Amino acid sequence: MIAYDVFNGDADGICALHQLRLNDPLPDAHLVTGVKRDIRLLEKIHHVKNARITVLDISMDRNREPLLTLLAHGNSIVYVDHHFSGDIPKNNALQAHIDPAPLTCTSMIVDKLLGGAHRKWAIVGAFGDNLDETALRAAQTMGLSQKETDQLRETGILLNYNGYGATVDDLFYPPEKLFSHVHTFTDPLDFHVSSPMLHTLRRGYQDDMKRAGMAVPVQQDNRGRIFELPNAPWARRVAGVFSNTLARQKPKLAHALIIANADGSLRISVRAPLNRRQGADELCRKFPTGGGRAAAAGINQLSVEQKKEFITAFSNQFST
Repeated sequence: MIAYDVFNGDADGICALHQLRLNDPLPDAHLVTGVKRDIRLLEKIHHVKNARITVLDISMDRNREPLLTLLAHGNSIVYVDHHFSGDIPKNNALQAHIDPAPLTCTSMIVDKLLGGAHRKWAIVGAFGDNLDETALRAAQTMGLSQKETDQLRETGILLNYNGYGATVDDLFYPPEKLFSHVHTFTDPLDFHVSSPMLHTLRRGYQDDMKRAGMAVPVQQDNRGRIFELPNAPWARRVAGVFSNTLARQKPKLAHALIIANADGSLRISVRAPLNRRQGADELCRKFPTGGGRAAAAGINQLSVEQKKEFITAFSNQFST
Protein backbone atom coordinates (compact mmCIF):
# COMPACT_ATOMS: atom_id res chain seq x y z
CA MET A 1 0.00 0.00 0.00
CA ILE A 2 1.29 3.46 -0.90
CA ALA A 3 2.02 5.59 2.18
CA TYR A 4 2.00 9.35 2.76
CA ASP A 5 3.45 11.15 5.76
CA VAL A 6 1.88 14.60 6.09
CA PHE A 7 3.47 16.81 8.75
CA ASN A 8 3.96 20.37 9.87
CA GLY A 9 7.40 21.65 8.92
CA ASP A 10 8.32 22.83 12.43
CA ALA A 11 10.15 21.05 15.26
CA ASP A 12 7.01 19.41 16.62
CA GLY A 13 5.93 18.00 13.28
CA ILE A 14 9.41 16.75 12.41
CA CYS A 15 10.01 15.16 15.83
CA ALA A 16 6.57 13.56 15.91
CA LEU A 17 7.11 11.89 12.55
CA HIS A 18 10.69 10.92 13.40
CA GLN A 19 9.50 9.05 16.49
CA LEU A 20 6.84 7.20 14.53
CA ARG A 21 9.21 6.19 11.75
CA LEU A 22 11.92 5.06 14.16
CA ASN A 23 9.24 2.79 15.61
CA ASP A 24 7.55 1.82 12.32
CA PRO A 25 9.84 2.49 9.35
CA LEU A 26 8.21 3.44 6.04
CA PRO A 27 11.22 4.37 3.89
CA ASP A 28 9.14 4.74 0.74
CA ALA A 29 6.49 7.02 2.25
CA HIS A 30 5.84 10.21 0.31
CA LEU A 31 6.64 13.26 2.45
CA VAL A 32 4.12 16.12 2.35
CA THR A 33 5.03 19.25 4.29
CA GLY A 34 5.79 22.96 3.98
CA VAL A 35 6.54 26.06 6.02
CA LYS A 36 4.97 26.12 9.48
CA ARG A 37 2.03 28.29 8.41
CA ASP A 38 1.27 26.00 5.44
CA ILE A 39 -1.24 23.91 7.36
CA ARG A 40 -3.78 23.01 4.65
CA LEU A 41 -1.52 20.18 3.64
CA LEU A 42 -4.22 17.58 2.94
CA GLU A 43 -5.33 19.66 -0.03
CA LYS A 44 -2.07 18.62 -1.69
CA ILE A 45 -3.10 14.95 -1.70
CA HIS A 46 -6.91 15.18 -1.89
CA HIS A 47 -6.84 13.01 -5.05
CA VAL A 48 -5.10 10.05 -3.34
CA LYS A 49 -7.00 6.76 -3.08
CA ASN A 50 -6.51 3.53 -1.10
CA ALA A 51 -3.35 4.70 0.67
CA ARG A 52 -2.00 4.70 4.21
CA ILE A 53 -1.84 8.31 5.38
CA THR A 54 -0.32 9.67 8.59
CA VAL A 55 -1.13 13.28 9.48
CA LEU A 56 0.81 15.12 12.17
CA ASP A 57 0.59 18.54 13.79
CA ILE A 58 -1.87 20.29 11.46
CA SER A 59 -5.36 21.40 12.46
CA MET A 60 -8.12 18.97 11.54
CA ASP A 61 -10.54 21.89 11.48
CA ARG A 62 -8.53 23.58 8.72
CA ASN A 63 -8.24 20.32 6.74
CA ARG A 64 -11.77 19.03 7.18
CA GLU A 65 -12.94 18.99 3.54
CA PRO A 66 -9.90 17.17 2.09
CA LEU A 67 -9.95 14.81 5.09
CA LEU A 68 -13.53 13.81 4.34
CA THR A 69 -12.64 13.40 0.66
CA LEU A 70 -9.68 11.17 1.51
CA LEU A 71 -11.81 9.02 3.79
CA ALA A 72 -14.39 8.66 1.02
CA HIS A 73 -11.59 7.52 -1.32
CA GLY A 74 -10.77 4.46 0.76
CA ASN A 75 -7.70 5.78 2.56
CA SER A 76 -6.66 4.64 6.03
CA ILE A 77 -5.71 7.69 8.11
CA VAL A 78 -3.92 8.15 11.43
CA TYR A 79 -4.30 11.74 12.63
CA VAL A 80 -2.27 13.06 15.59
CA ASP A 81 -2.49 16.71 16.61
CA HIS A 82 -2.89 19.26 19.42
CA HIS A 83 -4.64 22.11 17.60
CA PHE A 84 -8.34 22.96 17.61
CA SER A 85 -10.06 20.16 15.72
CA GLY A 86 -13.78 20.90 15.70
CA ASP A 87 -15.96 17.80 15.40
CA ILE A 88 -13.95 14.68 14.65
CA PRO A 89 -15.50 12.58 11.82
CA LYS A 90 -16.77 9.18 12.86
CA ASN A 91 -15.20 6.75 10.42
CA ASN A 92 -13.62 3.34 11.00
CA ALA A 93 -10.78 4.29 8.64
CA LEU A 94 -9.79 7.24 10.84
CA GLN A 95 -7.70 6.86 13.99
CA ALA A 96 -7.66 10.27 15.64
CA HIS A 97 -5.43 11.14 18.58
CA ILE A 98 -6.29 14.78 19.28
CA ASP A 99 -5.41 16.56 22.52
CA PRO A 100 -5.63 20.39 22.54
CA ALA A 101 -4.44 20.72 26.15
CA PRO A 102 -2.21 23.82 26.43
CA LEU A 103 0.78 21.94 27.85
CA THR A 104 1.04 19.19 25.29
CA CYS A 105 2.16 18.97 21.67
CA THR A 106 2.04 16.42 18.87
CA SER A 107 5.46 15.01 19.76
CA MET A 108 4.29 14.36 23.30
CA ILE A 109 1.09 12.71 22.10
CA VAL A 110 3.21 10.40 19.92
CA ASP A 111 5.51 9.78 22.89
CA LYS A 112 2.50 8.55 24.85
CA LEU A 113 1.33 6.34 21.98
CA LEU A 114 4.79 4.75 21.75
CA GLY A 115 5.25 4.33 25.50
CA GLY A 116 8.22 6.69 25.60
CA ALA A 117 10.27 4.64 23.14
CA HIS A 118 12.00 7.71 21.69
CA ARG A 119 11.29 10.27 24.39
CA LYS A 120 14.34 12.45 23.81
CA TRP A 121 12.93 13.41 20.41
CA ALA A 122 9.58 14.22 22.05
CA ILE A 123 11.48 16.51 24.43
CA VAL A 124 13.08 18.25 21.42
CA GLY A 125 9.64 18.77 19.89
CA ALA A 126 8.23 20.17 23.14
CA PHE A 127 11.11 22.61 23.54
CA GLY A 128 10.57 23.69 19.94
CA ASP A 129 6.92 24.43 20.70
CA ASN A 130 7.93 26.61 23.67
CA LEU A 131 6.62 24.03 26.14
CA ASP A 132 9.68 24.17 28.40
CA GLU A 133 7.80 22.99 31.49
CA THR A 134 6.53 19.89 29.67
CA ALA A 135 9.94 19.18 28.18
CA LEU A 136 11.71 19.58 31.52
CA ARG A 137 9.35 17.16 33.25
CA ALA A 138 9.98 14.59 30.52
CA ALA A 139 13.75 15.16 30.77
CA GLN A 140 13.59 14.49 34.50
CA THR A 141 11.91 11.11 33.89
CA MET A 142 14.98 10.15 31.85
CA GLY A 143 17.53 11.43 34.34
CA LEU A 144 19.13 13.72 31.76
CA SER A 145 21.89 16.04 32.89
CA GLN A 146 21.55 19.82 32.66
CA LYS A 147 23.96 19.84 29.72
CA GLU A 148 21.97 17.19 27.85
CA THR A 149 18.72 19.00 28.56
CA ASP A 150 20.19 22.28 27.29
CA GLN A 151 21.33 20.52 24.10
CA LEU A 152 17.83 19.17 23.49
CA ARG A 153 16.39 22.64 24.13
CA GLU A 154 18.69 24.26 21.59
CA THR A 155 17.95 21.53 19.05
CA GLY A 156 14.21 22.11 19.41
CA ILE A 157 14.54 25.86 19.07
CA LEU A 158 16.70 25.59 15.95
CA LEU A 159 14.48 23.00 14.24
CA ASN A 160 11.50 25.24 14.95
CA TYR A 161 13.36 28.31 13.68
CA ASN A 162 13.80 26.63 10.30
CA GLY A 163 10.04 26.21 9.89
CA TYR A 164 9.12 29.88 9.74
CA GLY A 165 8.85 31.84 6.50
CA ALA A 166 6.33 33.00 3.94
CA THR A 167 7.64 30.38 1.49
CA VAL A 168 10.26 27.65 1.53
CA ASP A 169 12.65 30.14 -0.10
CA ASP A 170 12.84 31.99 3.23
CA LEU A 171 14.10 28.86 5.01
CA PHE A 172 17.60 27.49 5.26
CA TYR A 173 16.32 24.00 4.41
CA PRO A 174 13.06 22.65 2.97
CA PRO A 175 11.35 20.82 5.87
CA GLU A 176 11.30 17.47 4.06
CA LYS A 177 15.08 17.74 3.54
CA LEU A 178 15.64 18.62 7.18
CA PHE A 179 13.43 15.72 8.29
CA SER A 180 15.32 13.28 6.06
CA HIS A 181 18.58 14.47 7.63
CA VAL A 182 17.18 14.25 11.17
CA HIS A 183 15.95 10.74 10.40
CA THR A 184 19.53 9.51 9.97
CA PHE A 185 20.04 10.03 13.73
CA THR A 186 18.55 7.80 16.42
CA ASP A 187 19.73 9.98 19.31
CA PRO A 188 19.14 13.76 19.27
CA LEU A 189 22.25 14.28 21.41
CA ASP A 190 24.33 12.79 18.57
CA PHE A 191 22.43 15.03 16.15
CA HIS A 192 23.27 18.08 18.26
CA VAL A 193 26.98 17.31 18.15
CA SER A 194 27.35 16.03 14.60
CA SER A 195 24.78 17.70 12.33
CA PRO A 196 26.18 20.22 9.84
CA MET A 197 22.62 21.42 9.18
CA LEU A 198 22.14 22.26 12.85
CA HIS A 199 25.41 24.20 12.81
CA THR A 200 24.12 26.28 9.88
CA LEU A 201 20.81 26.90 11.64
CA ARG A 202 22.65 27.97 14.79
CA ARG A 203 24.58 30.67 12.91
CA GLY A 204 21.44 31.90 11.16
CA TYR A 205 19.46 31.95 14.39
CA GLN A 206 22.09 34.01 16.18
CA ASP A 207 22.26 36.57 13.36
CA ASP A 208 18.48 36.89 12.99
CA MET A 209 17.82 37.13 16.73
CA LYS A 210 20.43 39.86 17.05
CA ARG A 211 18.46 41.94 14.53
CA ALA A 212 15.13 41.16 16.14
CA GLY A 213 16.47 42.04 19.58
CA MET A 214 16.71 45.68 18.51
CA ALA A 215 12.93 45.95 18.10
CA VAL A 216 10.85 47.90 20.63
CA PRO A 217 7.12 47.53 21.30
CA VAL A 218 4.79 49.62 19.16
CA GLN A 219 2.16 49.17 21.86
CA GLN A 220 2.46 48.05 25.46
CA ASP A 221 0.08 47.98 28.43
CA ASN A 222 -0.74 45.74 31.36
CA ARG A 223 -2.35 43.21 28.98
CA GLY A 224 0.41 42.67 26.48
CA ARG A 225 3.03 43.89 24.04
CA ILE A 226 2.86 44.26 20.27
CA PHE A 227 5.98 44.36 18.10
CA GLU A 228 6.49 44.95 14.38
CA LEU A 229 9.32 43.68 12.17
CA PRO A 230 10.02 44.58 8.52
CA ASN A 231 9.09 42.63 5.41
CA ALA A 232 12.38 40.74 5.14
CA PRO A 233 13.38 37.06 5.03
CA TRP A 234 15.26 37.29 8.35
CA ALA A 235 12.18 38.72 10.07
CA ARG A 236 9.91 36.00 8.69
CA ARG A 237 12.40 33.30 9.74
CA VAL A 238 12.69 34.59 13.27
CA ALA A 239 8.97 35.29 13.85
CA GLY A 240 8.22 32.15 15.84
CA VAL A 241 11.31 31.91 18.00
CA PHE A 242 11.30 35.67 18.66
CA SER A 243 7.64 35.49 19.73
CA ASN A 244 8.49 32.61 22.06
CA THR A 245 11.41 34.58 23.52
CA LEU A 246 9.21 37.60 24.16
CA ALA A 247 6.65 35.40 25.90
CA ARG A 248 9.30 33.98 28.22
CA GLN A 249 10.64 37.46 29.01
CA LYS A 250 7.28 38.59 30.40
CA PRO A 251 5.14 35.50 31.13
CA LYS A 252 2.24 37.52 32.53
CA LEU A 253 1.71 39.38 29.25
CA ALA A 254 0.30 38.36 25.88
CA HIS A 255 2.38 39.13 22.80
CA ALA A 256 1.75 39.81 19.14
CA LEU A 257 4.27 40.17 16.34
CA ILE A 258 3.27 41.91 13.10
CA ILE A 259 5.23 41.46 9.86
CA ALA A 260 4.23 42.84 6.46
CA ASN A 261 3.70 40.32 3.66
CA ALA A 262 4.96 40.96 0.14
CA ASP A 263 1.38 41.63 -1.03
CA GLY A 264 0.89 44.37 1.56
CA SER A 265 -1.16 42.29 3.98
CA LEU A 266 0.05 41.53 7.50
CA ARG A 267 1.25 38.28 9.06
CA ILE A 268 0.52 38.01 12.77
CA SER A 269 1.99 35.76 15.45
CA VAL A 270 0.25 35.66 18.84
CA ARG A 271 1.36 34.18 22.15
CA ALA A 272 -0.98 33.96 25.13
CA PRO A 273 0.53 34.73 28.55
CA LEU A 274 2.65 31.78 29.64
CA ASN A 275 1.03 31.77 33.06
CA ARG A 276 -2.42 31.50 31.44
CA ARG A 277 -2.06 29.69 28.12
CA GLN A 278 -5.50 30.44 26.71
CA GLY A 279 -7.07 32.61 24.05
CA ALA A 280 -4.53 32.90 21.24
CA ASP A 281 -6.43 30.58 18.90
CA GLU A 282 -9.79 32.11 19.82
CA LEU A 283 -8.46 35.56 18.95
CA CYS A 284 -6.90 34.55 15.63
CA ARG A 285 -9.92 32.55 14.46
CA LYS A 286 -11.94 35.78 14.55
CA PHE A 287 -10.06 36.83 11.40
CA PRO A 288 -9.82 35.16 7.97
CA THR A 289 -6.75 32.88 7.62
CA GLY A 290 -6.36 32.78 11.42
CA GLY A 291 -5.86 29.66 13.53
CA GLY A 292 -3.56 27.80 15.87
CA ARG A 293 -3.75 26.55 19.44
CA ALA A 294 -4.69 28.05 22.77
CA ALA A 295 -1.18 29.16 23.70
CA ALA A 296 0.17 30.13 20.27
CA ALA A 297 -1.65 31.08 17.10
CA GLY A 298 -1.42 33.34 14.09
CA ILE A 299 -3.06 35.01 11.12
CA ASN A 300 -1.49 34.43 7.71
CA GLN A 301 -2.97 37.41 5.87
CA LEU A 302 -4.62 40.31 7.68
CA SER A 303 -5.61 43.34 5.63
CA VAL A 304 -3.99 46.60 6.68
CA GLU A 305 -7.48 48.01 7.14
CA GLN A 306 -8.08 45.43 9.91
CA LYS A 307 -4.92 46.27 11.86
CA LYS A 308 -6.67 48.55 14.37
CA GLU A 309 -9.46 46.00 14.71
CA PHE A 310 -6.90 43.32 15.53
CA ILE A 311 -5.12 45.49 18.11
CA THR A 312 -8.43 46.21 19.83
CA ALA A 313 -9.39 42.52 19.74
CA PHE A 314 -5.95 41.61 21.13
CA SER A 315 -6.40 43.93 24.12
CA ASN A 316 -9.94 42.70 24.74
CA GLN A 317 -8.97 39.03 24.45
CA PHE A 318 -6.32 39.28 27.16
CA SER A 319 -7.99 41.86 29.42
CA THR A 320 -8.95 39.39 32.12
